[in-house]
Amino acid sequence: MTTPVETLRALLNRPGLLAMPGCHDAISARLIERAGFPIGFMSGFAVSGARLAMPDTGLISYGEMVDQGRNICEAVSIPMFGDGDTGFGNPLNVRRTVRGYARAGFACIMLEDQVSPKRCGHTRGKAVVSRDEALTRIQAAVDERNEGQDILIMARTDARATEGLDEAIERCRLFREIGADITFLEAPESEQEMIRYCDEVEGPKMANMIEHGKTPVLPAKRLEEIGYKIAVYPLTLLNVSILAMREALQAIQGGDAPERVLDFAELTRAVGFPEYYEGEKRYSCEK
Repeated sequence: MTTPVETLRALLNRPGLLAMPGCHDAISARLIERAGFPIGFMSGFAVSGARLAMPDTGLISYGEMVDQGRNICEAVSIPMFGDGDTGFGNPLNVRRTVRGYARAGFACIMLEDQVSPKRCGHTRGKAVVSRDEALTRIQAAVDERNEGQDILIMARTDARATEGLDEAIERCRLFREIGADITFLEAPESEQEMIRYCDEVEGPKMANMIEHGKTPVLPAKRLEEIGYKIAVYPLTLLNVSILAMREALQAIQGGDAPERVLDFAELTRAVGFPEYYEGEKRYSCEK
């Protein structure tokens, strides 16, 4: 049987851009798979917002993230990427985080070089650790992978916002030398910066497509032409979920029934009642 990591490696080796929606819970992950996407991403921003109703500012813990990740990975069969933030501590914490995410079922973990507590990459107040500390984090993650954990490592830098594009590109280049499987230069501010990153750093690269964020949201075809392998849409599902819930609440508050709703049969299918009923039949004692 092919493992999620083996499936992900095969996808990375195929031509074409991989579109990767972000999820915040098990049902949003399942919807990603049922829509036909080959991969999905557990967003720290989205999980913090959905689980705690709190911002992505380092308030959510390792235990809460890995618990959410376990539920997400159990709900789907496609390879899932997990947001590992800063690794939740020193290099030994990073190793534990990599091990925990692998055991939760993730095919890839993303680790970044921000100072803890971290911030969403498209918000204010970011700071990054020194280059040496950033490299040490990724080295610890790569060591854990190389010593038996079945998981890929995505190395992220937020240095563009604080140290400039040159430093961000250099960090990505060095992450690859250490052994990171994928790099992610967060929040380039123009198409020209995105082109330069892809030209100067080899290996698979990810573009972050946040609606109304700092990075231009480009068509998939253009991202592939530039040199990206993955386009992540980390907040789209959380965004439209909040919008839909607000609209429904406004309708109820106004004394009306919401107009845009699933019929009940479709709702039960979405959460898995048909599969449950099949299980009941299989183990029924009735003749």
